[in-house]
Amino acid sequence: MNNPLRSIRWADTDKDVIPWLEGNGPVGVFPLTSGLEAEVIGIDRNGSKFVLKIWNRDSKPHIQAQYKLLKILSGKGLAVSEPIGWGTDPDGHSALLTRYGGTPIRKLNRSKLLQLANMLLDVHRLPLNDLGEGTVRNFPFIGYFFPAIDDHPDLRDQLAKLVDQADPQPTCLIHGDYNLGNVLEDGDRLAIIDWTNGQLGDPRYDIAWSVVLMRIYAGERNGSVYRNAFLAGSPYSSEELERFEAIACLRWLLLNRVAHLPKGKDTLGKVRKLLKENVHLDESLL
Repeated sequence: MNNPLRSIRWADTDKDVIPWLEGNGPVGVFPLTSGLEAEVIGIDRNGSKFVLKIWNRDSKPHIQAQYKLLKILSGKGLAVSEPIGWGTDPDGHSALLTRYGGTPIRKLNRSKLLQLANMLLDVHRLPLNDLGEGTVRNFPFIGYFFPAIDDHPDLRDQLAKLVDQADPQPTCLIHGDYNLGNVLEDGDRLAIIDWTNGQLGDPRYDIAWSVVLMRIYAGERNGSVYRNAFLAGSPYSSEELERFEAIACLRWLLLNRVAHLPKGKDTLGKVRKLLKENVHLDESLL
């Protein structure tokens, strides 16, 4: 089988690993689930596994910055997949090679939920000076996380009021989309992947979005344990987090209108419950 790595024009790499991967000898390719933004290919060389991600669809993220960020986070011991190199394929699409991080989490328990919460809090605690100049950017909060919000006046008006009250501030590195689909498991080790939305942002929003997704897709029981873990490990109050959870719910509602998010038979019921229980929202928004 042809080695797909040989077609990549590398811009920056681990100079010890890439020549070995591209050298003579058998290289196995194994299937991995590709997302909406990129093609994902598994690479196996003598039992060492890697993941090649090629953004050959509509999304065109800044992969050089993502590679640099992963190098920093990996060097600081944070739970991410170690980056090996980045470059472009023959068609000019950006490509990123990382070590294999495992498979999606299949079973949750209290210990794993606490670990997941602490992993995100560790990201938020990273001193900004450690990131280096220009590694991560700061985007307008509403413009970035709420595309086409003006086409939905009911959500827009509620969002404007909540953002004014919550006053999100870009105080630290955030992942931007921390959910079970972006964490891999390999034995006892967990790794955060897909840093496409990594930026300077408000940690309270990063937590709230993750908690809302956990409650919708993993159930109220897991969501409650997860939320309490964040409250125990951070200085934020439950009331403060609830306001950002309301903002996160509005984002889910918006994305569901424009992109039709994946839903099971009870998904909308869980969302309706979130809206009813949050003092800042109303189920009529659904």
